[in-house]
Amino acid sequence: TECVSGCMCPDGLVLDGSGGCIPKDQCPCVHGGHFYKPGETIKVDCNTCTCNKRQWNCTDNPCKGTCTVYGNGHYMSFDGEKFDFLGDCDYILAQDFCPNNMDAGTFRIVIQNNACGKSLSICSLKITLIFEVCLELVITKELLLEGRIQEIATDPGAKKNYKVDLRGGYIVIETNQGMNFMWDQKTTVVVHVAPSFQGKVCGLCGDFDGRSRNDFTTRGQSVEMSIQEFGNSWKITSTCSNINMTDLCADQPFKSVLGQKHCSIIKSNIFEACHSKVNPIPYYESCISDFCGCDSVGDCECFCTSVAAYSRSCSRAGVCIDWRTPAICPVFCDYYN
Repeated sequence: TECVSGCMCPDGLVLDGSGGCIPKDQCPCVHGGHFYKPGETIKVDCNTCTCNKRQWNCTDNPCKGTCTVYGNGHYMSFDGEKFDFLGDCDYILAQDFCPNNMDAGTFRIVIQNNACGKSLSICSLKITLIFEVCLELVITKELLLEGRIQEIATDPGAKKNYKVDLRGGYIVIETNQGMNFMWDQKTTVVVHVAPSFQGKVCGLCGDFDGRSRNDFTTRGQSVEMSIQEFGNSWKITSTCSNINMTDLCADQPFKSVLGQKHCSIIKSNIFEACHSKVNPIPYYESCISDFCGCDSVGDCECFCTSVAAYSRSCSRAGVCIDWRTPAICPVFCDYYN
């Protein structure tokens, strides 16, 4: 109806956001807050997505499942559900001896959680792996200091279906069936399962069926609303005590402030490239909580574990962050290599 100040494109063309005009089929695609031109590709988990006419066309490869436990009882299930669970007991972390698995079971991972230090922090200090070949592996810090893992075989002639490796600071156990187990000998446990295990596993890590809403399925096959009840259902023995979740920072304001200062690295520009792909807030909050749970202000292990957990999630999202320095959570790579 009248002239309006501004820029317009000729018919059939649209603004490209940079002062130019382009055909509609040349519009970019958006992922994680970033723009990608037509023909550009990105990696999403184990699949490749190509930008075409403003839409992503992605391959449909089945991907492996990853379950992570770190710090003071922080879990991320195979299907990506994040939750906190404390318990001073032995729990089934993951197994395929499950009602929804029609095949014979091949593995069971049991973690023994104990209150460590003077605080209410929980650490995984003993891990037991049970295989279908009537073999049991027991891993503890004490045994690792002696340079060994305890093997208990009820059938000494059974053929081993796994191999044990030391990679950097991690103990890595790989099975022929496609289950990989990693432990940093501190408070982080990572379990990888091949796509063939989809919908066939159970435990604290969930069932790996692609849906997170049913991850709190108990041992009795009911879906729990209470995380504490769900976790307690996966106890090995019922005689252990239940631990109620508490705010470790509530009566330690000094530690809480110091934790916020240290943990702010997760929200800083160091991890900026990852923020749009992996939400930093849950990791930041768990970092502060764990910092308050450490025995002393000088104990930075809790802090390093939380930051490393976020860094690992970034790596899985395709963003590699070089965040460690000689002053911040150094790793002596020359020694490990």
